[in-house]
Amino acid sequence: MSETGGPDVTNELRLPWDDDPEDLYEHAPCGYLTTLPDGTVVRVNETFLTWTGYSRADLVGHRRFRDLLTPGDQIYHETHYAPLLAMQNEVHEIALEVVGAGGRRLPVLVNAVLERDAGGAPRIIRTMVFNATERRRYERELLKERRAAEASEKRVQVLQQIVADLAAAPTEAEVAEAVVRAPEPAFGAASTSIYLVDAERDQLIAVASTDPTTGNWDDMPRSSERAVAEVARRGDLHVIGSRLDADRHFPDLATTMRSSGRHTVVLLPLTTGPAEEQGGVTVLGVLAFSFTAERVLDDGELRVIRLLGQQAGQALDRARLYDDLRRREERATFLAETNRALDEEHRLMERTRRLLGRVVPEIADWATVRLHVGPAGLVQELGGPAPDQDLLAGRIAEATRAVAPVFATDGDGLGCTVLPITARGHVLGTLSLRMPERRVAEADRIFLGELADRAGLAIENARLYEQERVVARTLQRSLLAADVPSGDPRFTVETHYQAAAQDLEVGGDWYDAFLITPNKLAVVVGDVVGRGLEAASTMGQLRSAIRALASAENGPARLLEGLDRFCQRVESARMATVVYAEIDLVAGEMAYACAGHLPPLLHAPAGAAEFLTQGRSGALGSRAGDRRRTEQRIRLRPGSRLLLYTDGLVERRDRPIDRGFEVLNRAFSRLRGAPMKGLTAGLADTMVGRDHRDDVCLLAITLGTEERLERMLGADPLQIALLRSDLREWMSAHEVDQDCVNAVLLGCSEAVANAIEHGYRDDPFGVVEVSATITDETVEIRVADRGSWRGNAFVRGRGLMLIEESMDEVLFDRGDGTTVTMRRYRGDMS
Repeated sequence: MSETGGPDVTNELRLPWDDDPEDLYEHAPCGYLTTLPDGTVVRVNETFLTWTGYSRADLVGHRRFRDLLTPGDQIYHETHYAPLLAMQNEVHEIALEVVGAGGRRLPVLVNAVLERDAGGAPRIIRTMVFNATERRRYERELLKERRAAEASEKRVQVLQQIVADLAAAPTEAEVAEAVVRAPEPAFGAASTSIYLVDAERDQLIAVASTDPTTGNWDDMPRSSERAVAEVARRGDLHVIGSRLDADRHFPDLATTMRSSGRHTVVLLPLTTGPAEEQGGVTVLGVLAFSFTAERVLDDGELRVIRLLGQQAGQALDRARLYDDLRRREERATFLAETNRALDEEHRLMERTRRLLGRVVPEIADWATVRLHVGPAGLVQELGGPAPDQDLLAGRIAEATRAVAPVFATDGDGLGCTVLPITARGHVLGTLSLRMPERRVAEADRIFLGELADRAGLAIENARLYEQERVVARTLQRSLLAADVPSGDPRFTVETHYQAAAQDLEVGGDWYDAFLITPNKLAVVVGDVVGRGLEAASTMGQLRSAIRALASAENGPARLLEGLDRFCQRVESARMATVVYAEIDLVAGEMAYACAGHLPPLLHAPAGAAEFLTQGRSGALGSRAGDRRRTEQRIRLRPGSRLLLYTDGLVERRDRPIDRGFEVLNRAFSRLRGAPMKGLTAGLADTMVGRDHRDDVCLLAITLGTEERLERMLGADPLQIALLRSDLREWMSAHEVDQDCVNAVLLGCSEAVANAIEHGYRDDPFGVVEVSATITDETVEIRVADRGSWRGNAFVRGRGLMLIEESMDEVLFDRGDGTTVTMRRYRGDMS
C-alpha cells in the first residue's frame, strides 16, 4: 500500500536507465541518422522511417542524407550546411524539408555533429531530426495575422505620412500639394481639389486638383452661394451624401456631380485655432473630394477627416510664418553654400574667384575683391558695368581706415557697399559690391557683415595654406636622399620626387642610393603607410636602418629580415613597402627583393623592357602570409636601364593596375634612347602630369658603359644640354682624352642644333637621332633627321664652320632627310 492508501505501483515503474537503449534509440521522439562523411546513411531509427515512409533497406548504404532533401535544400546543403559542419564540427536548428517515400514533404529542424578520428580526419556524422510540421503551421498562421494587421494599418500609415508631409511642407503651395493627395489613398476618393482663402481679396483661390475636369474648378468670392464658399464661411465639415441631397441644398453642385459621374462629395474646411471655440477658428481653405459611388462615412472616418482639416490648417498657418522667415533662411543658406564653395578650393586666387562667383549674380550685379598681398596686391572683379573708380577708391579707403562697412544709400552717386575683409584684427582687403536694391536694409546689413567675416576667415586660411604648402614641399624634398652617388663612369643614377598636387601633408614616398663597398651599389625605393610628419619621420628612420643593415655579406633578403625586426620596435614602419637592389659593378650582377612593392622595370640594351616579378614577399612587418624573405639574382649587360618607382606612377582609380603597368612599359621603352638627364622627370610628366592625387617617386639607373651610344631627341634646343651630359660621361668612361671630348661635344652640339633649326623649323614634333661609336683610333658621331631642309642651308653658316674646325672628317648625306657623319681622331692620331 502507498502512503495515500492506494495500491503501490512503484514496483511496476521502470527507471530510464533500465530501458533497453536500442528501444530508446529506435522509438525516440525525434529521428536519428548516422552517416559517413560523404553523407551515406549507415544507421537510421524507426521514428525517422515512420515519418518518411522509407524502409531501412531503402536508406542504409544506398542513400545520402542530402538525397532525402528537396532540390532547393540540396543546394543549401552543398553551399552552406556541409561547409559549416566541416568548419564548426556541428550545426544546430537548420530548417530543411525532407521528401518522404511517397513524395510528401516533411518540415524538419536538423542538428548534426561531425566526429573526427585521432588524426583529425572526419569519421561519422550524427544527425538528429525534429518534426517541425506544427511549428510551420503556426508560423503560417502568424504570417496570415501579420498581413491582416498590416492591411488594417495601411490607412493610418497613409494619414501619418500626410501629416509628416504637412510638417515638412514650408510653403502654401507645398501644403496644398500634400493635402490634395490625401483623400484618394486614405478614403478611396476618386478626385480631390483644394481652395485657399485670399483674405486681402476676399476670395477662394483654386490652387490644386487631381482632376480639374471633374467639376466647376475655378476661383470664387467668399460671398458666393456655391457649396465651397458656404463651407468656408461656416467653418464646419459638410458631407453631400447623394445627388438628391445636393439638389436640396446646392443645385450647382448637383449639376457638377451628374456631369462628372460623382455620387458623394465631402467639403472639409482647413482651419486653425481652438476647435472647441467656434469664434476662435480661422478658415484658411477648403478641401473637396468626391466618390464615384454613394459612400457612407462612419464616425471613425469622420473624426479622421476632421483631424486632416485641422492638421492641414495648421500647416497652412505655419507656411505663412515661413514666408516671413524665408528671406532670412535664404541668406543663411547662401552663407552656408558660400562656405562650402570656398572650402573646396585651397588656393588664394581660386578662393577669391569662388567668392565673386557666389556674390554675382546671386546678390549683386557687380563685385570686386582687393587684397593686400604681395608687392602689387591682388584684384579680382566680376559683373558689370563697373562703377566710377575714383568714387569707389574713396569709399574703399574709408572702409579700410575705419575697419567698418560703408553701405550704399539712396542718391549717393556710387550705389556700392564696401566691406572690409578682416582676420585676427588685421584688414586683408575689401569686398565691394553693387546690389539691385541700392538702399541696404538692416537685415541685409547683418547678412553682409557675416558674409565679410566668413570671407575674411576663408581668405586668411588660403593665405596660410599657400605658405604652409611651400614649407611642406620643402620639407618633403629635404627628407629625401641628397647625396646620391655620381661621377662614377660605371653607373648613372637619376631621381625624381613629385608631391601630390592637392595635398598639403608630407608624404611617405622615398628613394636612396649609396655604395656599400667601392664595387657594390645599393638602390632602394619605398613607400610608408599614411601621410604627415609621422610618415616622413618613419621614412627617415627606414632609410637610416637600410643603410645600417646593408653590407657586402647580407644581401637583400637578410636586409629585409632585419627591417622586419626593426618594425617590431617602430610600429609606424609596419606595412611599409620597399624594393631594394644591390648591384655588383665588377661582375655585372644584381640581387634584388621586393617587400610588397611594385616590381622594378628593366630595359636591357637589346630587347623589350620587362618587369622583374621574382624575389617577392609581403610588406615590412606583415603578420599574415609567408614571412620568409627571398631575393633574385640576374645578370646585367652594360647599358641596361633599371627603373624603381612608387604606386603613384601607375595606380589610377579609373583603370586596372595591369593597364597602368602596360602604359609605364610603353612610356619607359619610348625613352630608351633619351638622355639620362631628366629621364625620370620626363617619365613622371608623361605618366601623371602635374595635377595628380598621389606622391610619385622614381629612381632610374644606367649600368656600365654602353659600347654604342644611341639617343633620340625631340626638336627642342633644350635637349642639347642633356645630350652633352650623356655624351661627356660616355666618352669619359671610355677614357677619351679631354681635347677629343671637347671637340666632339662642340661638333655634335652644332650638328643637332642645325637639324632642329633647319630640318624641323616647321615641325616641333620632329626627332633627331644621334649615335656614337668609339674605336682605338677615332670617335664617330652620326646625327640624322627626317626634316625638310631649305636650299643649301646644310652647307653654309657658322655652325658648319665650327663642325669642320672641331672634327677631322665630316660627311653629309641628303637622302631621306639629312645625315651628318663626323669623326675625330683620339690623342696623337690627329
